[in-house]
Amino acid sequence: MRRTMLLALPFLAVACSKVPLTGRTQLNLLPESEMMSMSLTSYQQFLSENAPLTASDQRVQRVRQVGEKLAHAATEYLTQAGAADRVADFEWEFNVVDDPTVNAWCMPGGKVVVYTGILPLTQDDAGLAVVMGHEISHAIARHGNERMSQGLVVQAGGLALDVALAQKPELTHDLFLQSYGIGSQLGMLAYSRKHESEADKMGLVFMAMAGYDPRTAPKFWERMSAQGGAKPPEILSTHPSDETRMHDLEAYMPEAMKYYVP
Repeated sequence: MRRTMLLALPFLAVACSKVPLTGRTQLNLLPESEMMSMSLTSYQQFLSENAPLTASDQRVQRVRQVGEKLAHAATEYLTQAGAADRVADFEWEFNVVDDPTVNAWCMPGGKVVVYTGILPLTQDDAGLAVVMGHEISHAIARHGNERMSQGLVVQAGGLALDVALAQKPELTHDLFLQSYGIGSQLGMLAYSRKHESEADKMGLVFMAMAGYDPRTAPKFWERMSAQGGAKPPEILSTHPSDETRMHDLEAYMPEAMKYYVP
């Protein structure tokens, strides 16, 4: 354990980067290329086990249309901000699975899945842009890398990713899925609330640049909150409290509106 952590120290010194838009310094211990490789494998496995709706389905067409606009807007923003490398290797893909779970997620590389269970709550394209902009922001901000890095330190004794894959493949796979909201939990609670707030802000800007009114975001999250009851939907389980989220969204709205052109 001590030797593993000592060997990791030189890498730690160069693992820091800043999240676009918010400027927060983050520590990602895992090479993004390896995360992308795991993403492609896990995404294909998920689709093989959860048959996506066909391209002719109107719900798929809507998701892909909104998704492509958001991807273009995000790329444009990052290019202007000098952070185009964040999506340089992304190959965007948008799919819909017939599942009543209220959820959506985006893996590294732009691999997106929307569950049919969340579509009634989105109501229209703007509501869909709220969800997808938020999830795309998680991938661009590399939140999953942060979550999985923490998970490897806590649950795998700080093993390097390749070693963890060889010695603890099941644990490593589960950590990856949980880090992107595909498992039963949405990552590590101590980190996810910070990430969710960050994704909210980034998502507002991306949807605004894509031509969707960011002022629809608080209304969507109000509808999500109303679905909670005693047990909130999975996508809300580690998000900020309703009051905190609404306050933060409204506080950031003037900045987001600067990017909105109807």
